[in-house]
Amino acid sequence: MRILTLLVAFTLLPLVYADEWRVDGADRIVAISDIHGAFSAMVETLQQAEVIDQAKKWSGGTTQLVIVGDILDRGPKSRAAMDLLMRLEEEAQTAGGAVHVLIGNHESMNMIGDLRYVSKAEYAAFADDETADERERWFAAYAKRHAGGTSPDVLRKKFDERFPAGFFALRRAFRPDGKYGRWLLAKPVIVVVNGTAFVHGGLSPLVEKLGLDGVNGRLKSELANYVNALQVLTRADVLLPTDSHYDTDAVLNAYLPALDEKPAVLDAIAVARRLGRSDLFDSDGPLWYRGSVSCGELIEEYRLLAALAALGADRVVVGHTPTPNRRILQRFEGRLIEVDTGMLNFYYKGSGNALILDGKTVSVVNQSGADTYSPIEHPRGVGIRPDNMSTEALQGLLENGEILSQQEDPSGRSIVKISDGRNTVSAVFKKRSGRSFYPDVAAYRLDRLLELDMVPVSVRRDVGGASGSLQFLPEKFYDESQRSSSGRGGGAACSLMDQWGAMYVFDVLIYNEGRGMQRMLYDTASWRLMLVEHELSFANKKGRPRHLIDVSLEISDGWRLALAALTDEVLAENFSDVLDKRRLKALAARRNELIAASEAP
Repeated sequence: MRILTLLVAFTLLPLVYADEWRVDGADRIVAISDIHGAFSAMVETLQQAEVIDQAKKWSGGTTQLVIVGDILDRGPKSRAAMDLLMRLEEEAQTAGGAVHVLIGNHESMNMIGDLRYVSKAEYAAFADDETADERERWFAAYAKRHAGGTSPDVLRKKFDERFPAGFFALRRAFRPDGKYGRWLLAKPVIVVVNGTAFVHGGLSPLVEKLGLDGVNGRLKSELANYVNALQVLTRADVLLPTDSHYDTDAVLNAYLPALDEKPAVLDAIAVARRLGRSDLFDSDGPLWYRGSVSCGELIEEYRLLAALAALGADRVVVGHTPTPNRRILQRFEGRLIEVDTGMLNFYYKGSGNALILDGKTVSVVNQSGADTYSPIEHPRGVGIRPDNMSTEALQGLLENGEILSQQEDPSGRSIVKISDGRNTVSAVFKKRSGRSFYPDVAAYRLDRLLELDMVPVSVRRDVGGASGSLQFLPEKFYDESQRSSSGRGGGAACSLMDQWGAMYVFDVLIYNEGRGMQRMLYDTASWRLMLVEHELSFANKKGRPRHLIDVSLEISDGWRLALAALTDEVLAENFSDVLDKRRLKALAARRNELIAASEAP
């Protein structure tokens, strides 16, 4: 009867209707993201954005405030942040404004039992809501499952360490009928306000496929049905609150239902097995997708535009991925704005920044009250650089910095150390390959024109009296041999398959006959691919290198447009000092072949 009551109650949860997913005619929009329990920073940021006053009361009038996900985890005061936002929702509505709270991946994680990032302080915030009887009930269930000859004292110690005071009250609060679970399940994944979409992770191809109603309808329903199934199974003692999300499949597979098991429990088992792999929890889902901020523009721009068209939006604001300089950034001529600036300072080393959209004005305020600024262009970031140096600064350092040393590494490369007095970097020196032939510089310039963002900064420079080129070499990297043998990189911010696909097209364009594993490097923080050492490229040939003849090329609309922009005049202007006329002519011919292939039925 308790299970049936829960199922009926769940169907009565408040819904977010489609007209709340799209708002037009808003006077002013303020957006922040990734609070992660940084309550004080959130309050200061909202005060600087003039949506709350010193008493933390709504003062934003008709402003539309958007919280772009991730209120929870890592920080100490996520509960206080939720309580304030719940109150502000009512106050804003009374004033003619609104507070739109979006689900982030960490909200989803707390609801489904993935508690890897819940802090001790977050558990402690629920300790007063947890009774001794509640802890004893779940200890008895835990001991029954895990005893196996372990003494009660040892088991109790392990239980108390893994599940501190407040753990069970927190789990209860995020159930579908709990205070915060009910509140969050009423929230959308995406809202569109004045033609600007807001989503926590990014606009993956799945968003283009489903559209606004599909994401907020189908995917949200899958989340709701999944957590409801987990609740049914917990009430039936099939699952325990101590079970992690990652234990669910194993527990359900090991469970042997009784002959008279309730149909609701059997149905819940089937639902949990099916929806535990929902697209909402996938790395390509809108809560987790990082491609919008991490893939090169050539890979990502056409996807972004297609998803925006499906949403009926002109631009998108995302969180989830902290910006490298901890300030609000933009990409794709302002069509994408990144607002995760690492508000939780002790963990992310950032601060609170609020995006303000006021008519045609786009500005940013910081929690400190420092001068407002406009979103900054997302930097090109091929390889980790000291002090997050810009491409222009790094290029200047390679061209003009003091050469400190030159030595050969175990693989036979000539490694040069260069300094400007503040920063020191390493670079690979390659002697000129022939008259007016600097292949690494040519590859780098072509990468910049295409907006591929895979070739490290490369410049012409004489070293030790020899004419040649320097190509930036990051301090930490894996090559493809190391990556594949370690099995790492599966969680790359820009999927490896996408990056390899772009590499294949690029290598056909430059006729690269030397792309071995040692010439594919990865930044191990994000697994961004770096293409290096191109001395076996730019042959005076048409067609493809032998090793790429049978490779299927995905020449997207983005590639087709980028190739078409490489007119003969553009090639002559940018490459006449690094490629001779025959190589330039062959490059143009391969460009034409790729364009023709992209237009073939």
